[in-house]
Amino acid sequence: MAIGATIRTFDIQLSDMDRGVYEELSLRVAQHPSETDAYLVTRVLAYCLEFEEGIAFAAAGVSSGEEPAVLVKDLTGLTTAWIEVGAPDAQRLHTGSKLADRAAVYTHRDPQRLLASWNGKTIHRAQEIVVRSFDSKFIDAVAAELTRRNIMSLSVTEGQLYLELNGASLETQMQEHQII
Repeated sequence: MAIGATIRTFDIQLSDMDRGVYEELSLRVAQHPSETDAYLVTRVLAYCLEFEEGIAFAAAGVSSGEEPAVLVKDLTGLTTAWIEVGAPDAQRLHTGSKLADRAAVYTHRDPQRLLASWNGKTIHRAQEIVVRSFDSKFIDAVAAELTRRNIMSLSVTEGQLYLELNGASLETQMQEHQII
């Protein structure tokens, strides 16, 4: 018998002062058996940091051949934002950048190795793609606090993330990188 996805709930108080987004979110997130806690944490952070009308997790839970981990669609169903998580390959990023008005990558992996893996490869509008990374120790600390039901408060100001998850307070500076 195959192991099914673990459903995790997140009640989130989001205060993104950098973008002027203040929301209360209630998310049910399916964690695929092959998905690490670090990837899940990065996926939830990407959702929060990109939050706007029409945002959704991919139907498969993790990025599949058809969709990124997180995407934004307009009222007509067109994809307006392609948001990858982890370490997508250059071809996938190229395709996503062509399909959507904008693309972004959120990674918990070494950003320099990720950028180097794309070096010399064709990526549509590469200079416009936002690549954001989080310190791996921060992601590991957040992952250690995960439960099936999570109460979370996320504040963002000048790229600094202040996170409270199930009573634990954590913070990190979000880093932005350019694709060369």
